[in-house]
Amino acid sequence: MTTYFQGKTVIITGASAGVGAETAKAFAKMNANLVLLARGQKALDEISKELSISTSVLTIAMDVSSSSDCQKMLVSAEKKFGAIHYLINNAGYHKRGEVENNSPEQLAKMVDVNLRAPIELTALILPYIRRSIAKGGVGGIVNVGSLAGRTPLQGAATYSATKSGLRAFSYALADELKGSGISVGVVSPGPINTGFIMSEIDEVEDIVFSQPMSSPQQVTNAIISVAKGEKIEISLPNSSGWLTTISYLFPTLRRLLRPLLYEKGRKAKERYRNKA
Repeated sequence: MTTYFQGKTVIITGASAGVGAETAKAFAKMNANLVLLARGQKALDEISKELSISTSVLTIAMDVSSSSDCQKMLVSAEKKFGAIHYLINNAGYHKRGEVENNSPEQLAKMVDVNLRAPIELTALILPYIRRSIAKGGVGGIVNVGSLAGRTPLQGAATYSATKSGLRAFSYALADELKGSGISVGVVSPGPINTGFIMSEIDEVEDIVFSQPMSSPQQVTNAIISVAKGEKIEISLPNSSGWLTTISYLFPTLRRLLRPLLYEKGRKAKERYRNKA
Protein backbone atom coordinates (compact mmCIF):
# COMPACT_ATOMS: atom_id res chain seq x y z
CA MET A 1 0.00 0.00 0.00
CA THR A 2 2.84 2.38 0.77
CA THR A 3 3.97 2.63 -2.88
CA TYR A 4 0.69 2.10 -4.75
CA PHE A 5 -0.23 5.81 -4.72
CA GLN A 6 3.31 7.19 -4.69
CA GLY A 7 3.58 10.11 -7.10
CA LYS A 8 -0.11 9.88 -8.03
CA THR A 9 -2.27 13.00 -7.86
CA VAL A 10 -5.34 12.65 -5.64
CA ILE A 11 -8.12 15.25 -5.49
CA ILE A 12 -10.18 15.24 -2.28
CA THR A 13 -13.31 17.34 -1.81
CA GLY A 14 -14.38 18.37 1.68
CA ALA A 15 -10.75 17.92 2.69
CA SER A 16 -10.39 20.39 5.54
CA ALA A 17 -12.01 18.35 8.33
CA GLY A 18 -13.40 14.97 9.35
CA VAL A 19 -13.11 12.09 6.90
CA GLY A 20 -11.67 14.35 4.19
CA ALA A 21 -8.79 15.49 6.38
CA GLU A 22 -8.13 11.95 7.62
CA THR A 23 -8.08 10.68 4.04
CA ALA A 24 -5.66 13.43 3.02
CA LYS A 25 -3.31 12.41 5.82
CA ALA A 26 -3.44 8.76 4.74
CA PHE A 27 -2.61 9.57 1.12
CA ALA A 28 0.16 11.91 2.27
CA LYS A 29 1.77 9.02 4.14
CA MET A 30 1.72 7.09 0.85
CA ASN A 31 3.51 9.98 -0.91
CA ALA A 32 0.62 10.95 -3.17
CA ASN A 33 0.37 14.48 -4.54
CA LEU A 34 -2.65 16.12 -2.95
CA VAL A 35 -5.22 18.58 -4.26
CA LEU A 36 -7.35 19.53 -1.27
CA LEU A 37 -10.67 21.29 -1.78
CA ALA A 38 -13.01 22.93 0.71
CA ARG A 39 -14.88 26.17 1.18
CA GLY A 40 -12.63 27.70 3.84
CA GLN A 41 -9.05 28.69 3.03
CA LYS A 42 -7.99 28.97 6.68
CA ALA A 43 -8.73 25.33 7.48
CA LEU A 44 -7.08 24.26 4.23
CA ASP A 45 -3.97 26.25 5.12
CA GLU A 46 -3.75 24.47 8.45
CA ILE A 47 -3.89 20.95 7.00
CA SER A 48 -1.58 21.95 4.15
CA LYS A 49 1.02 23.16 6.64
CA GLU A 50 0.90 19.77 8.36
CA LEU A 51 1.01 17.62 5.23
CA SER A 52 3.43 19.65 3.13
CA ILE A 53 6.23 18.29 5.33
CA SER A 54 5.83 14.87 3.72
CA THR A 55 4.29 15.50 0.28
CA SER A 56 3.28 18.13 -2.29
CA VAL A 57 -0.03 19.85 -1.58
CA LEU A 58 -2.21 22.21 -3.59
CA THR A 59 -5.14 23.75 -1.72
CA ILE A 60 -8.05 25.50 -3.40
CA ALA A 61 -10.91 27.16 -1.54
CA MET A 62 -13.92 26.69 -3.80
CA ASP A 63 -17.54 25.64 -4.16
CA VAL A 64 -17.68 22.08 -5.53
CA SER A 65 -21.15 22.79 -6.92
CA SER A 66 -19.74 25.52 -9.17
CA SER A 67 -18.92 24.23 -12.65
CA SER A 68 -16.50 27.07 -13.37
CA ASP A 69 -14.67 26.53 -10.06
CA CYS A 70 -14.27 22.83 -10.87
CA GLN A 71 -12.97 23.50 -14.37
CA LYS A 72 -10.41 26.03 -13.13
CA MET A 73 -9.32 23.67 -10.35
CA LEU A 74 -8.64 20.80 -12.76
CA VAL A 75 -6.54 23.03 -15.01
CA SER A 76 -4.54 24.22 -12.00
CA ALA A 77 -4.06 20.70 -10.64
CA GLU A 78 -2.81 19.27 -13.94
CA LYS A 79 -0.54 22.26 -14.47
CA LYS A 80 1.06 21.81 -11.03
CA PHE A 81 1.44 18.02 -10.97
CA GLY A 82 1.42 17.09 -14.66
CA ALA A 83 -1.32 14.47 -14.28
CA ILE A 84 -4.48 13.68 -12.30
CA HIS A 85 -5.18 10.12 -11.19
CA TYR A 86 -7.83 9.94 -8.44
CA LEU A 87 -10.93 11.79 -7.28
CA ILE A 88 -12.42 11.33 -3.82
CA ASN A 89 -15.91 12.86 -3.80
CA ASN A 90 -16.24 13.36 -0.06
CA ALA A 91 -17.90 16.78 0.35
CA GLY A 92 -21.41 16.58 1.73
CA TYR A 93 -24.22 18.70 3.12
CA HIS A 94 -27.11 17.66 5.33
CA LYS A 95 -29.87 19.94 6.59
CA ARG A 96 -31.56 17.65 9.06
CA GLY A 97 -35.28 17.38 9.51
CA GLU A 98 -38.38 16.36 7.60
CA VAL A 99 -38.92 17.65 4.08
CA GLU A 100 -41.70 20.09 4.91
CA ASN A 101 -39.57 21.67 7.64
CA ASN A 102 -36.73 22.50 5.25
CA SER A 103 -36.71 25.42 2.86
CA PRO A 104 -36.58 24.86 -0.90
CA GLU A 105 -33.10 26.39 -0.85
CA GLN A 106 -31.86 23.89 1.75
CA LEU A 107 -33.32 20.97 -0.16
CA ALA A 108 -31.75 22.18 -3.40
CA LYS A 109 -28.38 22.62 -1.72
CA MET A 110 -28.40 19.00 -0.55
CA VAL A 111 -29.07 17.86 -4.11
CA ASP A 112 -26.41 20.19 -5.49
CA VAL A 113 -23.61 19.30 -3.07
CA ASN A 114 -24.33 15.61 -2.53
CA LEU A 115 -25.38 14.51 -6.01
CA ARG A 116 -25.06 17.04 -8.82
CA ALA A 117 -21.59 18.23 -7.82
CA PRO A 118 -19.90 14.80 -7.64
CA ILE A 119 -21.54 13.70 -10.90
CA GLU A 120 -20.46 16.86 -12.68
CA LEU A 121 -16.93 16.83 -11.26
CA THR A 122 -16.60 13.18 -12.22
CA ALA A 123 -17.61 13.95 -15.80
CA LEU A 124 -15.13 16.82 -15.95
CA ILE A 125 -12.23 14.84 -14.52
CA LEU A 126 -12.54 11.70 -16.65
CA PRO A 127 -10.57 13.09 -19.63
CA TYR A 128 -7.76 14.06 -17.24
CA ILE A 129 -7.62 10.58 -15.71
CA ARG A 130 -7.72 8.99 -19.17
CA ARG A 131 -4.70 11.05 -20.19
CA SER A 132 -2.84 9.83 -17.12
CA ILE A 133 -3.69 6.20 -17.84
CA ALA A 134 -2.57 6.63 -21.45
CA LYS A 135 0.86 7.49 -20.06
CA GLY A 136 0.94 4.23 -18.14
CA GLY A 137 -0.71 5.37 -14.94
CA VAL A 138 -3.68 4.20 -12.92
CA GLY A 139 -6.79 6.02 -11.81
CA GLY A 140 -10.03 5.86 -9.93
CA ILE A 141 -13.05 7.62 -8.48
CA VAL A 142 -14.42 7.04 -5.00
CA ASN A 143 -17.77 8.47 -3.92
CA VAL A 144 -18.51 8.75 -0.22
CA GLY A 145 -22.11 7.75 0.23
CA SER A 146 -24.02 6.66 3.32
CA LEU A 147 -26.07 3.82 4.74
CA ALA A 148 -28.92 6.30 4.20
CA GLY A 149 -28.33 5.75 0.50
CA ARG A 150 -28.88 2.00 0.85
CA THR A 151 -32.32 2.20 2.45
CA PRO A 152 -34.88 5.01 2.87
CA LEU A 153 -34.36 7.07 6.02
CA GLN A 154 -37.28 9.07 7.33
CA GLY A 155 -36.34 12.43 8.80
CA ALA A 156 -33.62 12.62 6.17
CA ALA A 157 -35.58 11.93 2.99
CA THR A 158 -33.70 14.33 0.71
CA TYR A 159 -30.28 13.41 2.08
CA SER A 160 -31.19 9.73 1.70
CA ALA A 161 -32.31 10.34 -1.88
CA THR A 162 -29.06 12.11 -2.82
CA LYS A 163 -26.89 9.35 -1.37
CA SER A 164 -29.02 6.69 -3.03
CA GLY A 165 -28.55 8.48 -6.32
CA LEU A 166 -24.81 8.73 -5.76
CA ARG A 167 -24.64 4.99 -5.07
CA ALA A 168 -26.58 4.18 -8.24
CA PHE A 169 -24.34 6.52 -10.21
CA SER A 170 -21.25 4.75 -8.85
CA TYR A 171 -22.44 1.29 -9.90
CA ALA A 172 -23.57 2.45 -13.34
CA LEU A 173 -20.35 4.36 -13.98
CA ALA A 174 -18.29 1.35 -12.91
CA ASP A 175 -20.02 -0.64 -15.65
CA GLU A 176 -19.50 2.15 -18.19
CA LEU A 177 -15.77 2.32 -17.43
CA LYS A 178 -15.14 -1.41 -17.15
CA GLY A 179 -11.89 -2.25 -18.88
CA SER A 180 -10.75 1.36 -19.01
CA GLY A 181 -8.32 1.06 -16.11
CA ILE A 182 -10.38 3.52 -14.06
CA SER A 183 -11.77 1.97 -10.88
CA VAL A 184 -15.07 3.35 -9.55
CA GLY A 185 -16.75 2.63 -6.26
CA VAL A 186 -18.63 3.93 -3.26
CA VAL A 187 -18.08 3.86 0.50
CA SER A 188 -21.33 3.76 2.48
CA PRO A 189 -20.73 4.49 6.16
CA GLY A 190 -23.22 4.75 8.96
CA PRO A 191 -22.65 7.31 11.72
CA ILE A 192 -19.06 8.57 11.87
CA ASN A 193 -17.47 10.07 14.95
CA THR A 194 -16.88 13.52 13.44
CA GLY A 195 -18.36 16.98 13.84
CA PHE A 196 -20.70 16.24 10.91
CA ILE A 197 -22.85 14.30 13.38
CA MET A 198 -21.55 14.99 16.86
CA SER A 199 -21.81 18.79 16.63
CA GLU A 200 -25.49 18.42 15.69
CA ILE A 201 -26.32 15.44 17.87
CA ASP A 202 -29.66 16.83 19.07
CA GLU A 203 -30.87 17.25 15.47
CA VAL A 204 -29.79 13.79 14.31
CA GLU A 205 -32.57 11.20 14.05
CA ASP A 206 -32.37 8.69 16.92
CA ILE A 207 -32.42 5.76 14.49
CA VAL A 208 -29.03 6.83 13.11
CA PHE A 209 -27.38 5.92 16.41
CA SER A 210 -28.89 2.43 16.34
CA GLN A 211 -25.90 1.48 14.18
CA PRO A 212 -22.33 1.24 15.51
CA MET A 213 -20.23 4.40 15.16
CA SER A 214 -17.27 4.24 12.76
CA SER A 215 -14.06 6.22 13.12
CA PRO A 216 -12.73 8.53 10.38
CA GLN A 217 -9.77 6.15 10.06
CA GLN A 218 -12.05 3.19 9.32
CA VAL A 219 -13.80 5.16 6.60
CA THR A 220 -10.44 6.27 5.21
CA ASN A 221 -9.24 2.66 5.04
CA ALA A 222 -12.38 1.80 3.07
CA ILE A 223 -11.81 4.71 0.69
CA ILE A 224 -8.27 3.54 -0.01
CA SER A 225 -9.44 -0.03 -0.63
CA VAL A 226 -12.10 1.13 -3.09
CA ALA A 227 -9.61 3.47 -4.79
CA LYS A 228 -7.33 0.50 -5.41
CA GLY A 229 -10.21 -1.31 -7.11
CA GLU A 230 -10.43 -4.02 -4.46
CA LYS A 231 -14.21 -3.58 -4.06
CA ILE A 232 -16.94 -1.57 -5.72
CA GLU A 233 -18.68 -0.84 -2.40
CA ILE A 234 -17.80 -1.04 1.26
CA SER A 235 -20.48 -0.50 3.91
CA LEU A 236 -19.47 0.46 7.43
CA PRO A 237 -19.91 -1.45 9.56
CA ASN A 238 -20.41 -4.55 7.44
CA SER A 239 -23.27 -5.80 9.63
CA SER A 240 -25.16 -2.56 9.00
CA GLY A 241 -24.70 -3.07 5.29
CA TRP A 242 -26.51 -6.38 5.53
CA LEU A 243 -29.24 -4.81 7.67
CA THR A 244 -29.85 -2.02 5.15
CA THR A 245 -30.04 -4.55 2.32
CA ILE A 246 -32.66 -6.59 4.18
CA SER A 247 -34.66 -3.50 5.15
CA TYR A 248 -34.65 -2.27 1.55
CA LEU A 249 -35.77 -5.61 0.11
CA PHE A 250 -38.46 -6.09 2.75
CA PRO A 251 -40.06 -2.68 3.49
CA THR A 252 -42.75 -4.18 5.73
CA LEU A 253 -40.06 -5.68 7.94
CA ARG A 254 -38.27 -2.32 7.97
CA ARG A 255 -41.38 -0.59 9.27
CA LEU A 256 -41.88 -3.26 11.92
CA LEU A 257 -38.28 -2.95 13.11
CA ARG A 258 -38.27 0.84 13.08
CA PRO A 259 -39.65 1.37 16.63
CA LEU A 260 -37.04 -1.03 18.06
CA LEU A 261 -34.22 0.69 16.17
CA TYR A 262 -35.43 4.11 17.31
CA GLU A 263 -35.39 2.98 20.92
CA LYS A 264 -31.95 1.44 20.56
CA GLY A 265 -30.68 4.60 18.87
CA ARG A 266 -32.21 6.86 21.52
CA LYS A 267 -30.30 5.05 24.27
CA ALA A 268 -27.04 5.09 22.31
CA LYS A 269 -27.51 8.78 21.52
CA GLU A 270 -27.86 9.57 25.21
CA ARG A 271 -24.63 7.72 25.94
CA TYR A 272 -22.78 9.69 23.26
CA ARG A 273 -24.24 12.94 24.57
CA ASN A 274 -23.09 12.16 28.11
CA LYS A 275 -19.55 11.45 26.87
CA ALA A 276 -19.33 14.81 25.07
